[in-house]
Amino acid sequence: MKRLFDLAVALTATFLLAIPILIVSICILLTSTGPIIYWSNRVGQFNRLFDMPKFRSMLVDTPAVATHLLSNPDTYLTPIGSFLRKSSLDELPQLWSVLRGDMSIVGPRPALFNQEDLITLRTEHGVEKLKPGITGWAQVNGRDAVSIPEKVALDTYYLNHQCFKLDCYIIFLTLMKVLKRDHVSH
Repeated sequence: MKRLFDLAVALTATFLLAIPILIVSICILLTSTGPIIYWSNRVGQFNRLFDMPKFRSMLVDTPAVATHLLSNPDTYLTPIGSFLRKSSLDELPQLWSVLRGDMSIVGPRPALFNQEDLITLRTEHGVEKLKPGITGWAQVNGRDAVSIPEKVALDTYYLNHQCFKLDCYIIFLTLMKVLKRDHVSH
């Protein structure tokens, strides 16, 4: 049932957001050199690696680490990178990962391949069994503002309580947080 829901939401969102996706693509081309899409090596279900697409918001050759680990993240942003991140428009290409089956609409956010502390803690709590999501319980409960142990506790809560009603609630909260730009640091 969840897979059918993911496909329906991803197809509908892709159709409804086709014009904004095109506009963002053109803006990236016009404001910085490099590809429109950045493919990030991420950890998926059962700790399998997959390539996750995002609109490129950082300069080419930015180190592949979590943004909070960069000494001065703002210096790596493209001219429209901050806007893309704060508006979450950089996440739109992940609809492709949902259609492919690498991701779900709702689930824990996929860790970077080198976030060993997060991967290890999630594995200890069984969170690796979940398909990663475009949004999730940790996203709507702090996003960039929560520590790794707090994030894993929130992911574990989702693992133990996941249901259609909770997924719908998380999607609703995500839309509200995106509109308010809550808890986005870069």
